[in-house]
Order: sequence, then structure tokens, then C-alpha cells
Amino acid sequence: MADGATASLALKAWLERQTAHSFQSATLINNAGVIPHIAPLSQADPHNLAMALRVGLEAPMQLCAAFLGATENWPVPRKVVNISSGLGRRAMASQAGYCAAKAGMDHFTRCLALDEALKPHGAKVTSLAPGVIDTDMQVQLRGADAEKFPDQNGFQQLKATGMLTSPADAAKRILDYMARPDFGSQPVSDVRDA
Repeated sequence: MADGATASLALKAWLERQTAHSFQSATLINNAGVIPHIAPLSQADPHNLAMALRVGLEAPMQLCAAFLGATENWPVPRKVVNISSGLGRRAMASQAGYCAAKAGMDHFTRCLALDEALKPHGAKVTSLAPGVIDTDMQVQLRGADAEKFPDQNGFQQLKATGMLTSPADAAKRILDYMARPDFGSQPVSDVRDA
């Protein structure tokens, strides 16, 4: 995802070679993110910060454009699921790059939902927060320098108290959310929404 332009061109080319009638539906799931160096923005490496924004925001936008453009005339239901984060909706010290990428994802999904709503067979889209998942990202946050990352203890407590969802359970929750009849009614959503 560090080269979203190349990935999106490859996706578009592949989709254009497909026979639309071979599919019952088409879904794009963007699930990529990079945590830049865990420290205040004033200590950010510009290349590391650029990578976080490239992977977390630029590539998903490019992939959405490619997917929606290539499938626009397909006579099947289409969905876009951008995997966001609660940190796109809540600021956190020492995580400006990640938070900004996910907030940007939420907002571009809102724009995308407006675009698709104007089309006769527009795609259903959402930017979906998957809950707090036991991933390598959590390991990074728990192991961060507490002097540079004031929320480090909170992440350690999530692990210690069993508050993290397994990746398999998170995947099931995402798939269940995607199957809901009201999928796409909220462009920014959370798997924990009733």
C-alpha cells in the first residue's frame, strides 16, 4: 500500500478484465494502516509520517476510485468498507499521523457516500471502526516509551484486562456488519453499533 497508485491501477485493470455477470456482488475492503514513530508530531520523521498518510489515507482513496470506476456499470450490488479506527474519531497524543489518516478516511467516506447516493445504482459505503483488536499495532503501543506516549498505560490495561478482541472475532464482526440490511446507511460506523 506504500504505492497506492500502482496498486489501484492494477486493481482497475483486473476488474476491467472481469465479466460483471459472473459476480453476485462486488466488495472492496480497505484494511491497511501504519503507525508512525510514537512520539509528539514535533519529533516526527517526515518520511515516516508520509508513509503513514500514504498507506492509511492516500492508498484507500486511490483504491476506492479504481474499484468504483471499474464497477460503476456492473449490475450487481457493490460495497466499500474502509476499516477505520476509533482514533479517527478521538484524538490521541503522539499519534497525529495515524489519527489524521483515519479521520481523513472517515471524511472521504462521507464524501464518497454523497457521490454514490446520486447514482442510480451507487455503491453502499462505510468507514467502519472494528473495535480494539489484539494486533501488532497494540504491541507497538503497549511497548512505546511512556514519556513520549502518555496513553501507553491505557493500552497495557486493555491487554491486561482482556479487553482486546481477537483478529478472528473482529473479522466475524466486520462480516456480520457487512451483511446487515442497513449497511451503508451510516457512512461512518462502528461494529459495536446496535
